[in-house]
Amino acid sequence: MPLGRRLIAEFLGTYVLVFGGCGSAVLAANFLKDGQQTGLGIGFLGVSLAFGLTVLVMVYGVGHISGGHFNPAISIALAAVKRFEWKDVAPYVGVQLVGAALASATLWVIALGQKGQTSNLLKASGFATNGYAKHSPGNYNLAACLVIEVVLTAVFLIVIMGATDKRAPKGFAGIAIGLTLTLIHLISIPVTNTSVNPARSTGPALFVGGDALSQLWLFWLAPIVGGLIGAFVYQLMAGDSKEGEGEEPEALAYDA
Repeated sequence: MPLGRRLIAEFLGTYVLVFGGCGSAVLAANFLKDGQQTGLGIGFLGVSLAFGLTVLVMVYGVGHISGGHFNPAISIALAAVKRFEWKDVAPYVGVQLVGAALASATLWVIALGQKGQTSNLLKASGFATNGYAKHSPGNYNLAACLVIEVVLTAVFLIVIMGATDKRAPKGFAGIAIGLTLTLIHLISIPVTNTSVNPARSTGPALFVGGDALSQLWLFWLAPIVGGLIGAFVYQLMAGDSKEGEGEEPEALAYDA
């Protein structure tokens, strides 16, 4: 596919990921009426499913066009193990960030449409940003947040590479990847509000500012380090497959 078409697909996939996942956290996790919690809402489980479902549907929707990264850590890790071209990393990361920012802007406008909602209240709620220490949902310290983001992003890359390996069952990669992201959120929402994706973290932080931006470095560093670890671990385990040469590649091969 020409680079321009792939970038459009990456933009769209990242936009839907951030709008759907963060949108579920901002608009639906705790349903408010007249500024008061009603006891309704989808909670952590619903938000976890929302993130997993957005990746699942967009991998099947546009993954065959761009490879379906939707995440700078994935693009960088796959380039490091030669499953993606380094020359395309910067354009991919650029459109992923634009997609995340525009999705966050859309969500911001919608959230402000609720009666009684203000910019200050929306910032105070966190607006689905990631954080550590006092900005961790469960008040986890920096070390704990660093470890969980590295470990879970490594797991994510192992699943991505394994599910899209030529030796893996064909056609199921999107399901495995979406369910893995759901599992990651179930584990880590209480710790960091779950990043494993620098673009997802950057979009909401741009609107909240303050500590959300000052802590953003962690949610770039940890996913990239974790992604590199996971990619190299999988490569070490699996080696270079010579099976299936000459066959049609997996449609969701993340190697664009």
